Amino acid sequence: MTSKEIELPVGASLLAKAPAQATSSLNGTAQSRAGSLLQGSGPTLDFADISLTLGRTTILDNVTFQVRPGSVHALVGPNGGGKSSLIKTLLGQMPHQGRLSLQWPGEPGTIGYVPQALEFDRGLPMTVDDFMAAMCQRRPAFLGLSKHFAAAIGEALERVGMQDKRKRRMGALSGGERQRVLLAQGLIPPPQLLVLDEPMSALDEAGIQVFERLLGDWRAAGITVLWIEHDLEAVGRLADHVTGLNRRVLFDATPRQALTPERLLTLFSTHPRSHA
Repeated sequence: MTSKEIELPVGASLLAKAPAQATSSLNGTAQSRAGSLLQGSGPTLDFADISLTLGRTTILDNVTFQVRPGSVHALVGPNGGGKSSLIKTLLGQMPHQGRLSLQWPGEPGTIGYVPQALEFDRGLPMTVDDFMAAMCQRRPAFLGLSKHFAAAIGEALERVGMQDKRKRRMGALSGGERQRVLLAQGLIPPPQLLVLDEPMSALDEAGIQVFERLLGDWRAAGITVLWIEHDLEAVGRLADHVTGLNRRVLFDATPRQALTPERLLTLFSTHPRSHA
């Protein structure tokens, strides 16, 4: 099988480059794969000299590292260090300089994204099924679940332990339960690259066990995972590789090499100055 690379010019958006191939959860290819939540053959992801300046503030300073295919790659660092901004450049939500590229093992696949915890108005009449329909299908949510996605949505909710709460309002769920629903929507359509922005932040102990099981499943399936996380103990146990980011890359190594007291002290005590 031949490989295919998606490369972006300076300042371009990775997801804007090939939305129909790499990001859409609404196309026919995605629908045909909706019955299975594990699709392997993840891509290599390269960040090369990524810089982001807003006003006179340098957010990212020549960030360079590689996420290997089929690996669980953790991104750690202090609040304000640029982790979420780096993800936003990948998702096409932030302007930037530098080069982003994906090296797919075959045809471009699907990118899944699980955001940080969301807040819902408790009175909003949106059930778990409604939310999943709105996130995963083209058909309007008020018409119910599309037959193309009904089985996949049921399977995803079962895998995160939310099958019995499909008719509950999103606003009535606990923070941990809502985070499980967000994990479920990230599974549809089956991603080959999965971007996780602090998915453990709102999870309770049962939810953490669900997440750790999913992480093992993704690794076994060959899915490439880029994972922002503050829980360094979990990163040390579960990640294959760790990048420390505080505006610039301060280390990029295996968990054993990266998560030493000396390196963590440097990561969380360094305040790089703006070059703007």
